[in-house]
Amino acid sequence: MHNKVVHAAAAALVRRGLPTLRFNFRGVGRSAGRHDHGRGEQDDLRSALDFLAERHPGRPIVAAGYSFGSFVALAAGCGDPRVALLIGLAVPVGLYPFGFLRACDKPMVLIQGKNDSIAPLPLVLTLAAGLPGGARVVSIPSADHAFHGRLDEVGRRVEEAAGALS
Repeated sequence: MHNKVVHAAAAALVRRGLPTLRFNFRGVGRSAGRHDHGRGEQDDLRSALDFLAERHPGRPIVAAGYSFGSFVALAAGCGDPRVALLIGLAVPVGLYPFGFLRACDKPMVLIQGKNDSIAPLPLVLTLAAGLPGGARVVSIPSADHAFHGRLDEVGRRVEEAAGALS
């Protein structure tokens, strides 16, 4: 939750006036549990969504995540009717199976660094092109997986993506 990309995205959602919660998945930092390859982490996110929905009834909820967190956010967010928008940052298409997105009809924005060697932009573009509902892919020039030197642009792109909800 203290990652600079996560912080930049969360700050952008706050600027849009949206309820925002950053948290660590199981086994990260001082959180209990062990890494569960996305299964248990989706449960973690669903608990966080329960918390947000209870504290902010009727408000739109965005499921957003960075790298592995984008896999979790997209998977859990697709199946949760409370989630109005999905945002994936540095979506690691080559590392995790994203086939579940073919059944997802929610608005989706995928923000990728053009020079991301872990989550290559061409793979993300291929994924987005194969989704029935589509996904908007936003490429950030000269950005790598960690968006070094491009965090302000990441924030602007997250704000733009969330603009319709606030």
